[in-house]
Amino acid sequence: MKVYTGGGDKGKTSLFSGERVAKHSLRIESYGDLDELNSLIGAVLAVLPDNSQLVARELAQIQARLFQAGAWLATTADSSASQFLDPMDESLVSELEGAIDTLSEELPPLKVFILPGGHQSAALAHVARTVCRRCERRASQLVEELEAEGELDAALSVIAVYLNRLSDYLFVAARYLNKVTATQEQAWQKP
Repeated sequence: MKVYTGGGDKGKTSLFSGERVAKHSLRIESYGDLDELNSLIGAVLAVLPDNSQLVARELAQIQARLFQAGAWLATTADSSASQFLDPMDESLVSELEGAIDTLSEELPPLKVFILPGGHQSAALAHVARTVCRRCERRASQLVEELEAEGELDAALSVIAVYLNRLSDYLFVAARYLNKVTATQEQAWQKP
């Protein structure tokens, strides 16, 4: 099978549900940002220290969830293609909250603002967190637009909440990775 088809050479692409849309449409931008986030999480996984198996398992699960979310973003409401998608429900948000709580229990309370950075894995987790925030902004814009048009699928609302929680997870994971690598967090200081 060829990787290239030429079908998008004129600025259009196909959604999972079959419709052709502009490559710069909000829906395409949304799942493009999600793909970027998933790639960054892959980069975090590539540089994880050996003593962070818990984070490795969680990030692998998150990558699978992001693929699932991308499929929903590429499917229009009430499309027959949605029957082939795994459900996106509030339990995914609860899962992330549990993971955040578990990692947080291992960390000292945060009493100051910290600068992104530290161990390479932590620094990349911070970059992933900022890309996740962009994904969340884009998904929230898409949800608002589709809701106004009466075409909102409930899964997309869950995705927006999931991304909000995921950015929190990535922040806590970055702190945890600095802790397990004995890397000092850098406190922000007023210039």
